[in-house]
Amino acid sequence: MEYRYMRIQGRENSYITKYPKGIFSLCWNLVRDEQLTQEEKELFISIDDWFKENLPEPAPCKNHEKVITFFKCESTLDMVEKLKPAIALLDKHEKPYDVVYTNFVGTIVYEDEWQIAVQVENGIMI
Repeated sequence: MEYRYMRIQGRENSYITKYPKGIFSLCWNLVRDEQLTQEEKELFISIDDWFKENLPEPAPCKNHEKVITFFKCESTLDMVEKLKPAIALLDKHEKPYDVVYTNFVGTIVYEDEWQIAVQVENGIMI
C-alpha cells in the first residue's frame, strides 16, 4: 500500500487543537522543561532552524489556527532523514510518539510541495 501523508505525533494533546502534538512541539516541550543537555538543545534548535529555512511555514500555522500538518510521503524522504536526531531525542527522553501514515485527512487548508495543513476542531480532523 502506498501512503500519501505522514505525521510524527506524540500522545499528549495540544491545548489549541486538542489533537496530538507534532514532533516539533514535543521537542520544544523538552527544551521548555529543561530536560535536554545544552548540546541536545543546540542540536534540536539546528534541526528546527533547518526546517524554518527550507520549508515554508503554512499561513494557518503562522496565524495559530486550529490545524495540524502532515508531510507528503512522496517528496519528503530527505526531510524525514533530517528529523532522525530529533526522534532520537524523543527516544532518549522517553517521550512517546507515533508515526502515522494515512491517505485520509480532513479539510486541507494549505498545501505545498512537501506538506499539507488540515483543519482540526476539538481533536478531530474536519
